[in-house]
Amino acid sequence: MEEVLEGKDYSFPAQEEIILKLWEELDAFNEQNRRHEGKPEYIFYDGPPFATGLPHYGHILAGTIKDVVTRFAASNGYHVTRRFGWDCHGLPVEYEIDKTLGIKSREDVLAYGIGNYNEECRSIVMRYSTEWRETITRLGRWIDFDNDYKTMQPSFMESVWWVFKSLWDKGLVYRGYKVMPYSTACATPLSNFEAGQNYKDVNDPAVMVSFPLEGDEDGASMIAWTTTPWTLPSNLALCVNADFDYIKARDPRSGAVYIFAESRLQHIPGAVPKKGKKKKAGAGDEEDKGFEVIAKFKGSELKGRSYTPLFPYFEGMKATGAFRICVDGYVTDDSGTGVVHQAPAFGEDDYRVCVDNGIVDIAELPCPLDAGACFVDPVTDFMGMHVKDADKHIIQHLKSTGRLFDVAQLNHSYPFCWRSDTPLIYRAVPSWFVKVTAIKERLLVNNAQTYWVPAYVKEKRFHNWLENAHDWNISRSRFWGTPLPIWASEDLEEMVVVGSVEELEQLSGKRVTDLHRHFIDDIVIPSKQGKGDLRRVDEVFDCWFESGSMPYGQLHYPFENKELFEANFPANFIAEGLDQTRGWFYTLMVLSTALFDKPAFQNLVCNGLVLAADGKKMSKRLKNYPDPKEVVNKYGADALRLYLINSPVVRAEPLKFREEGVFDNIKSLFLPWYNAYRFLVQNVRRLEMEDGAKFDPSKVDATKATNVLDRWLYSASHSLIRYVKQEMEAYRLYNVAPFLVNFIENLTNIYVRFNRKRLKGARGVDDTTMALAVLYDVLLTVCRVMSPFTPFFTETMYQNLRRVQPSLPASLHWLDFPTADAVSAQDVALNTAVERMMLCCKLGHSVRIRHNFNLKTPLKCLTVVHTDAEFLGHIAGDLKEYIMEEMNVQALDTCSDQLKFSTIRAEPEWGALGKRLGKSMGAVAKEIKAMDTAAILKYESERCVTLGGAELGEGDIKVARDFKLPEGAKE
Repeated sequence: MEEVLEGKDYSFPAQEEIILKLWEELDAFNEQNRRHEGKPEYIFYDGPPFATGLPHYGHILAGTIKDVVTRFAASNGYHVTRRFGWDCHGLPVEYEIDKTLGIKSREDVLAYGIGNYNEECRSIVMRYSTEWRETITRLGRWIDFDNDYKTMQPSFMESVWWVFKSLWDKGLVYRGYKVMPYSTACATPLSNFEAGQNYKDVNDPAVMVSFPLEGDEDGASMIAWTTTPWTLPSNLALCVNADFDYIKARDPRSGAVYIFAESRLQHIPGAVPKKGKKKKAGAGDEEDKGFEVIAKFKGSELKGRSYTPLFPYFEGMKATGAFRICVDGYVTDDSGTGVVHQAPAFGEDDYRVCVDNGIVDIAELPCPLDAGACFVDPVTDFMGMHVKDADKHIIQHLKSTGRLFDVAQLNHSYPFCWRSDTPLIYRAVPSWFVKVTAIKERLLVNNAQTYWVPAYVKEKRFHNWLENAHDWNISRSRFWGTPLPIWASEDLEEMVVVGSVEELEQLSGKRVTDLHRHFIDDIVIPSKQGKGDLRRVDEVFDCWFESGSMPYGQLHYPFENKELFEANFPANFIAEGLDQTRGWFYTLMVLSTALFDKPAFQNLVCNGLVLAADGKKMSKRLKNYPDPKEVVNKYGADALRLYLINSPVVRAEPLKFREEGVFDNIKSLFLPWYNAYRFLVQNVRRLEMEDGAKFDPSKVDATKATNVLDRWLYSASHSLIRYVKQEMEAYRLYNVAPFLVNFIENLTNIYVRFNRKRLKGARGVDDTTMALAVLYDVLLTVCRVMSPFTPFFTETMYQNLRRVQPSLPASLHWLDFPTADAVSAQDVALNTAVERMMLCCKLGHSVRIRHNFNLKTPLKCLTVVHTDAEFLGHIAGDLKEYIMEEMNVQALDTCSDQLKFSTIRAEPEWGALGKRLGKSMGAVAKEIKAMDTAAILKYESERCVTLGGAELGEGDIKVARDFKLPEGAKE
């Protein structure tokens, strides 16, 4: 073996760079796959990230989890295909191009040309792919970038078409309106998941507006409150709660009469006089009276009453039932007036109430906004204004027409677009939906068949999300995406859904080479109903639909790899962050259930968020976290990998990232591990130099070792194998590192420390060779066990270790995971014996310290007192010499008579007995303390005694021992 550096001179990052070059020379990853061809498949799905941004700690964490699990699977005899995936479509890409080209609206894109726009998008999709590859490779992750999948590949897109058509054929797709979070900057609806990613506290106008009731004997007006004045031109109804009490009240100052919920009286400006406010001189009494209540009634009595519209834009709808009062339970009295204005195009409840009451038809919904949320005809007074800009003009208009009752500012939390950072609005958009509600019960059944770490994410968070699932809006009115394969007549009464390129070519007579919009939007399909040409609908798929289709798209299923896919679905394993419970995990489950009535995966590891050290979100702007590249270049990838794996974040809890934590791994694990390895190398080289013979561990049978610590270490290494295999098969990655740290501590602090002289040749060549062979075998075993976790460090040691066994393969990662011997009674006895030896040494050191005897001072005799003959047998047997040497004593005696060296007394265990005995505790405690030696010994033997009428068992009495000098001994 080659000589190795001292720990203080060893550079983990520099050595990792050497290993990267070795893997490249060996083509190690691909060679591993070649060696495993024909073995059982272990299917892993890689969730596709966007390549328009650089990898961060969240990606590094998920990538490390994936790499550890798939490396472990490969080492256990599976063929593991690991293909990297890229999410290529959607808003993140379009947003970058919009910024570059200065595009502000949908019309700008159409003017620029969809083809030009999409090709610009295509050009930047892989902008940072080189950086991704460099970072992921540097972190030791083995994954195939050369045979990656991209959601913009025609083969992937064709599989997405197949998925959609399959859902269509099952009756799980429909077109309807849905009030959705809508980005006015990106001119597209967003999913609720996307809308929840960027909330901000903002100030918005809060207005109260009057709606005069028609034919009211008191000339009363309803008062409604809203924080979105821009929705008022679209008002078509009012809504009250049938069960609330409402009042009709007169303002004595103006004589006007208003109706609102009685519970909101205190919150209506001027309705209640301000306490303690002095009247101005000459002011009348009516100044301080507040509103006069002239009637009280239930909200149900208001149902059906009509009112005068605020604006004339939709007056024609009055004949069909608009501008009247509806009742619904969604109206609350915790804010506002108890009267809610209804603009069905801009509120989910508004839409539902107006549809239920026949005010609007589901197919004809008035919406006076363009795609960029600017007013269009018939809202002529505010034509061309963006809704948020129009607020102040609408308020001024209401004031001038006498309909503005009050205006104020409200500070509240409001959703912003996660890409453009502009306020979202809610609007009804024509969209295509998957009927998730129709398969909800099957979703719950399939979720129950999966295994998650941690389990509570599946059983609570994800289960609850599925249980409350709504129909899924899968369409986006955008450009860069997989187009919906629906060709329809102008009246939408004839529709053809296409499921493949071949089918489109047959129906249209055109050759198809690419499935993006600018290649297929002009393709028409002749109508079979005499409706002219069918044209493709405008929308593209939501990119979440594409990522949920990746199990099929990456294999171009069902057009290729049909047998491979069907024999290995669902996948064995996936892993992503906690936020994907409402994202990728959800879309995978919905589509696999809809298609095959199966979950898409069997096992899932869900990680938490990596935060800055102060617990805040990591921010490039704030620079509140260390650059991942700098951390790797400083400490090495293995240290970072193990830090992440050995943290709460692998249990879906947050991790406050501390650079010191990465360094702690170097100190507590890697350096002790390295020092044990270096000690082996030094002494193998010394043995070879002194003996003149080459060290060959293959000629030494470590299982035949007779030395107690040799046998113990061999047994402990097999315990490590069993434990790591057990925990990895249960996907509990976080349990492995603590066990390894403990093992390395025992290796260095027990085996190497107590055997230092043996390993240096103190007992002759044969004994030294056996000790070195055992240490070699164990270090090689540890490398094999830990290779999925610390692939660089284990490969470094392995490359030197294999110099004395050239028959071993060229890379550690081509070896199988080691097989452990079955646990035997001898293993248990060995472990117990060594634990007892360490206990004796620990207690012996304590006695020395207590009496100020330096360890360098030899003592005449150490006496170990214990009643257990087996215990004393261990101490007086093979372990005796180790204890004597460690404690620096000339002799070691054992004694089974504890009364020779101690007195014993009994004390009650107050915590155990107090609650149980209550008032009788005092009397029982007195009898416990009065127990004599014989009674105490009997209790220790039988584990039960009756005192003061109470039956006491094990753990109820504490037996204390006080040291005493044996008879005839001197201080």
